Amino acid sequence: MSGKTRLLENRWDDAYAAKLDEPGKLLYRSNLLGADKRITNYGGGNTSAKVMETDPLTGQKVQVLWVKGSGGDVGTIKLDGFATLYQEKLEALKGIYQGVHDEDRMVGFLPHCTFNLNPRAASIDTPLHGFVPFTHVDHMHPDAIIAIAASKNSKELTQKIFGADIGWLPWRRPGFQLGLDLEAFVKTNPNAKGVVLESHGLFTWANDAKECYELTLEIINKAIEWFAAQTEGKVIFGGAVTTSLPANQRRAIAAKLMPEIRGRIGKAERKLGDFDDQDAVLEFVNSNNLKPLGALGTSCPDHFLRTKIRPLILNFDPAKPDVDTVIAGLDKALEDYRADYTRYYEACKHDNSPRIRDPNPVIFLVPGVGMLSFAKDKATARIAGEFYVNAINVMRGASTVSEYQGLPEQEAFDIEYWLLEEAKLQRMPKPKSLAGRVAFVTGGAGGIGRATAERLMAEGACVVLADIDAEALGTAKADFAKRYSHDAVRSVQLDVTKEDAVAAAFSEACVEFGGVDILVSNAGIASSAPVEETTLAMWDKNISILTTGYFLVSREAFRLFRRQNLGGNVVFVASKNGLASSPNASAYCTAKAAEIHLARCLALEGAEAGIRVNTVNPDAVLRGSKIWNGEWREQRAASSKIEVTDLEEHYRKRSMLKLNVFPEDIAEAIYFLASDLSAKSTGNIINVDAGNAQSFTR
Repeated sequence: MSGKTRLLENRWDDAYAAKLDEPGKLLYRSNLLGADKRITNYGGGNTSAKVMETDPLTGQKVQVLWVKGSGGDVGTIKLDGFATLYQEKLEALKGIYQGVHDEDRMVGFLPHCTFNLNPRAASIDTPLHGFVPFTHVDHMHPDAIIAIAASKNSKELTQKIFGADIGWLPWRRPGFQLGLDLEAFVKTNPNAKGVVLESHGLFTWANDAKECYELTLEIINKAIEWFAAQTEGKVIFGGAVTTSLPANQRRAIAAKLMPEIRGRIGKAERKLGDFDDQDAVLEFVNSNNLKPLGALGTSCPDHFLRTKIRPLILNFDPAKPDVDTVIAGLDKALEDYRADYTRYYEACKHDNSPRIRDPNPVIFLVPGVGMLSFAKDKATARIAGEFYVNAINVMRGASTVSEYQGLPEQEAFDIEYWLLEEAKLQRMPKPKSLAGRVAFVTGGAGGIGRATAERLMAEGACVVLADIDAEALGTAKADFAKRYSHDAVRSVQLDVTKEDAVAAAFSEACVEFGGVDILVSNAGIASSAPVEETTLAMWDKNISILTTGYFLVSREAFRLFRRQNLGGNVVFVASKNGLASSPNASAYCTAKAAEIHLARCLALEGAEAGIRVNTVNPDAVLRGSKIWNGEWREQRAASSKIEVTDLEEHYRKRSMLKLNVFPEDIAEAIYFLASDLSAKSTGNIINVDAGNAQSFTR
């Protein structure tokens, strides 16, 4: 709804749809609708179809309601994401319903209507679909429709825009009664094609899957076109009172603010951040009506469940960009926000309400800069930001053609602290051991680096891969994004010997995730030559990468850890050669020895701030290692007077345990030191070398 008018495109493919059965068409329709965030937000809205199925017990044909299950997302849902219910049993629930006070009890009866033992839980919106007497039903949350629904005169606007085609129902919390209200509306208005729910969204229906899809697009496009005509030439959000800073400055300010915020709101539960400075956000945060509209809170239930009822607006003047002053005022701003949230909770709570949840804000708005969002994981933080952009679009439309209305606090509370919502939260799986943590891994595209990133992501961490090899970095990032999601991984090309580049890389980590908790310093190089043949260039290169590089990334990590005030964790990947000398490798061995001693020094300095520093010493990790490709492998084989092809077996036999050491073995030790499993260890060395008496630390 901001910028140039762009209508929704009909993407239905008749040839593809012709191959599908009715559940398949429902899935196809759902994915098409959910692919465009202007139609519905992530996890928002739902779709359904009433399908004739064969009862597995009687063999008779029965009507079954297929409807998006609880917690699903229509854009990414698969067939197993739909709940299936006997339509006849769902209808029978009307006979035991006792009124709006009975809503929660009725949810408990939905499992009794399950068809074919489907384990997918039915959502609270199930009656809304089941009681509409049409085969196909779409419930979407389009910004353009919610802008109508959240306007002071939403009923009049609905009639003005859509006439008799689309009806209007007053606000009611989703549930059994709203399903009955929809049914009554359809019976009273048999020619209506849908209905706008006040402060909520859009329902449309038809008896054909394609017809329902196209109707949904038609209604939303009509609203988009109407708003475009009404808002053309009008002042938006009361006009701009400030201007946006250049993009690079916006990111720099976000990178400085996010760790400060994260440290203050993440002590009880680690938080990850997301930064958004798209045009719609900047238009809002730069506007005259930012504070009054922000204070009204969001309107659609899906919005404030993700974003809290209102954001925290930071007092920042882009004309005089003093970030340090904003940071100095963060404690007071957060204290005031928490106090207001506690007031909201105390004023609205019921005798059986769940305990107050985290009172910290989710959304932070910064004039001239953009929006910061924080949550327990990156995906949730990003999605919260997307939801607030939806809310901005709604406020933009409603406040331009009418008067925007947020949902009353009591109604907001009754959804946020709904006992059924609390039960859903309690059913969520236990967080993984590194959930909410960010790891910065240098040499991240090599064998040990990739294995380490894999191990940390498997435990819930987000990882920043840093490597000088752009091609390998791109491959590694793409692989991890495919297997763990784009939210779990970022990459930065980095030469660890460049001071400015190291600072910039950590800044990038801050703006992408909000900060860093774990540094795995693993960038590597190796060289081999008798001392009399060791050139100064070879010596300097080893020291520069393996000592100076480790110092630079550690120093930047320490600076960030102290700003966050959440402790921190540094793991050096050194080498057996840092403890045990080897012939023809003086530059490499000396640099690795310096690494180990640097780690000891840092362990002393970091302890009082809860920063732990430990070292892993690998030996002869050939598989997947970039430093073992080419000259180093040949040089070590020559040093041992064996063939290159025999090197891996040579190292296995040389070890006390007669085992090869692989990248995954090193990654396991790094995970141990980076996790709370070793919470009481610092200044330690773990050798992962299959046994080498020369490198015993004691």
